[in-house]
Amino acid sequence: MEKKTYRDFDTYLKEFPDENGYFGRYGGRFLPDELIPAFEEITNAYETICQSAQFINELRRIRREFQGRPTPVYHCERLSNIVGSHCQIYVKREDLNHTGAHKLNHCMGEGLLAKYMGKKKLIAETGAGQHGVAIATAAAYFGMECDVYMGVVDIAKQAPNVTRMKLLGARVVPVSDGAGTLKEAVDAAFNAYLNEYHDAIYCIGSVLGPHPFPKMVRDFQAVIGIEAKEQFTEMTGHLPDAICASVGGGSNSAGLFIPFLSSPVDIYGVEPLGRGEKIGDNAASITYGKVGRLHGFESYLLQDEDGNAAPAYSIASGLDYPGVGPEHAYLHDVGRVQYVTVSDDEAMEAFYMLCRYEGIIPAIESSHAVAYAIRYAKEHKTGSILASLSGRGDKDIDYVVDNLGLGEKYNLK
Repeated sequence: MEKKTYRDFDTYLKEFPDENGYFGRYGGRFLPDELIPAFEEITNAYETICQSAQFINELRRIRREFQGRPTPVYHCERLSNIVGSHCQIYVKREDLNHTGAHKLNHCMGEGLLAKYMGKKKLIAETGAGQHGVAIATAAAYFGMECDVYMGVVDIAKQAPNVTRMKLLGARVVPVSDGAGTLKEAVDAAFNAYLNEYHDAIYCIGSVLGPHPFPKMVRDFQAVIGIEAKEQFTEMTGHLPDAICASVGGGSNSAGLFIPFLSSPVDIYGVEPLGRGEKIGDNAASITYGKVGRLHGFESYLLQDEDGNAAPAYSIASGLDYPGVGPEHAYLHDVGRVQYVTVSDDEAMEAFYMLCRYEGIIPAIESSHAVAYAIRYAKEHKTGSILASLSGRGDKDIDYVVDNLGLGEKYNLK
């Protein structure tokens, strides 16, 4: 595929996805016949309301008065100095968004869409629990029922978020099939939606799934990059040299990347290397995957020898999905975004460093982006990099302390 530079992206949002939901060869809509009308209904509703001044103004009001947006860009001055480089590290503080992560950006949009469509129930899956908490919050805000499907492994790792979902009135449905993690939760949520689509809407938690969800979630999440671009320029007088974000399904990264595509900025998507390169030891779908179909869309997919979705692993529950959003696959192929990997150990060192040196406890998912920002700063003696701090680590602290301690192995100052 022909490689593209930032100069080729001035009209990108008007061209991608196409009317059938494709980003190049990736995306689309592969569904059971009985679900096609339901997704057509969602597509038609979204294409109508996304141009509606009433909808846009209501969403802006919600973001301002309920979510606490805009979230700030923060200069990690001490961390930058300790890294020992003149290259400066900045973070976009989505951990300060209400509910503690970027997920509420699209969940409130999806909830508002469901209200517009006359639906009475929100169905969702969750891995790390942040999407589950966000959708439960949206359901409480709009007065709807809510079912959240979650793998039993993630329920054990993310107990605080399970409690939060229940306090918000959601029904948390344990999923024990297969590996009992995010893929199986998505499977279960899709099956539930098959039986309830007349009265419910399935609120997919990332920029994946059948059209229109990759586009819709991207559009709702783009507020991250829109704010960050303006804030960084106001702080420094120029754009960052590079930006980075963690990539599982890819919602926080798409939200940061899209507004920067047509700007002279290097962009890095950070995939979870986990324990290593072997299938089953990581969740780096672009780095180690092949083109395949899963959950109604086509993209890069970790696959076993028979071409089925392979087990995915990451210490970060929100990243252990065996596929990646179709837009990321396209941006990789045309070379606009470079996709790199960070191991569990690198991510956890960054987790402890941000705690110790900046007073910020990040989500383990976000720590992957911080780890790459640290690596970049060490390799570039000048300039700046902006990382998406996609969520806070309250949900992770019990798991981290019980299994890894307080970071003693890293000899932090």
